[in-house]
Amino acid sequence: MLSYRHAFHAGNFADVIKHATLTLALQSLLKKAAPLCYLDTHAGSGTYDLHGAPARKTGEARDGIQRLWQRTDIPETLAPYLDIVRAFNADKELRYYPGSPRLVHSQLRANDRMVLMELHTTEYPLLKQEFTADARVAVHHVNGFEGLKAFVPPKERRGIALVDPSYEIKTDFDNAVAAIHAAYERWATGVYLLWYPVLERTLVNRLERRLHETGIKKILLAELCVRADDSATGLNGCGMVVINPPWQLDEQLKTLLPWLHQVLAPKGAGGQRVEWLVHE
Repeated sequence: MLSYRHAFHAGNFADVIKHATLTLALQSLLKKAAPLCYLDTHAGSGTYDLHGAPARKTGEARDGIQRLWQRTDIPETLAPYLDIVRAFNADKELRYYPGSPRLVHSQLRANDRMVLMELHTTEYPLLKQEFTADARVAVHHVNGFEGLKAFVPPKERRGIALVDPSYEIKTDFDNAVAAIHAAYERWATGVYLLWYPVLERTLVNRLERRLHETGIKKILLAELCVRADDSATGLNGCGMVVINPPWQLDEQLKTLLPWLHQVLAPKGAGGQRVEWLVHE
């Protein structure tokens, strides 16, 4: 069993980018009354205590959500995400951070559903307990790469699938593309979001090639780095691949990412980009 637990990294800059993008995509789909389904391949445990020992050990939230918490110049495109985080912290002190399942759950309507997958033996029971009282949420103890294909197409025929592995092993890059490709062949109209880390640029280049090779159209890429590619300090940046992005998501991200880079990398290291990897 792999050792990754997101509690050590909750609220970091990568979470900000991932969850801001997820919120923008979801809110676009929620504009239509028809029900939707949210699928999460590596869902984690739900909610994270930033005062807990894991989060305090790494302190990664300091360079992520905490950089945004007191700002009064939040862009319109970031406000929905930040409003949700604030709702989890009613006393205005930043302590709790909602993971992807909680972030989406807070926006669900009565006729929407969630399918959550988690293989980690510690995280799964926590996730199960988090949503045990809500019949709209199904939690499965499965390998998310395998589970994604099994759960699509959803009966609603509309929705978002988030693929967010830990990348503890380098084959996760190829496995993620393969899982999305297999799911896409069964559900070509779904919105797919793939989060990836920037650890080695060669791995990102390989990921882009693999995505091209699938033949899938309408692939948008948004990436933000807070350190130079050759930095040896750890996670230098991250990106979001969005297949079938909702209308105007590309323009929203082109507005949002420069602002986020300025705030999350105040010394100007790294950079950002939003581009179409594959057009229609």
